[in-house]
Amino acid sequence: MTNPPSTNETVSASLTQATYDRLVAELEDLTTRGRVEIAEQIEAARALGDLSENGDYHAAKDFQGKMESRIRQLQALLKNVEVVDESEPGDGSVATGSTVTLRYEGDDEDDIQQFFVGSIEERQGDLPVLSPSAPLGQVLLGRSAGDTVEYKAPGGVLRVEIVAVDH
Repeated sequence: MTNPPSTNETVSASLTQATYDRLVAELEDLTTRGRVEIAEQIEAARALGDLSENGDYHAAKDFQGKMESRIRQLQALLKNVEVVDESEPGDGSVATGSTVTLRYEGDDEDDIQQFFVGSIEERQGDLPVLSPSAPLGQVLLGRSAGDTVEYKAPGGVLRVEIVAVDH
C-alpha cells in the first residue's frame, strides 16, 4: 500500500489541454475580477454600519475565504500539471478521459460500476472519478473490455473485469 504524499512531495496532475485552459482562465478570473468584486461587496457591507450583526459583511467575508481557498487550490494544481493527449487511443483501451464499466469478481452479472478515468477537475456528470495514479487506475490504463485485472486494495487483492470502455 502506498502512503499519501507528504506535504513537501509534489504530485503531478494529468489534465487535458481543454481542462488546463479552463482552469487557467478560472484562476485568472478569480485573481482579477473576483477579487475586485468581493472587495467592493465587503466595502459596501462595511458602509452599512455595525459589523457584529451585519449579515452581508459576514457572507462576503465567508465568500472571500472560499474564493481565496480555490485560488490556492488552482495555483497548486497548475504548478505541477502534465497536459496529456486527449486523442482516443483508437484501440478501445482505457486511457485518461475514458469512462470504464467494471464488475468486481464475485458480484452478480448486472452489478456493475462506472468510473471516469482522469482528474476530479475533468469530471463529467455525476460519475465517480478514478485517478490514473490510483492503484486501480494504474492497472486499468491500456487494458480493454473483456480483460480482468488485479490490484492491491486496502482490504487485499481485488480482481475486476472491464465490461466496457467508452471515450
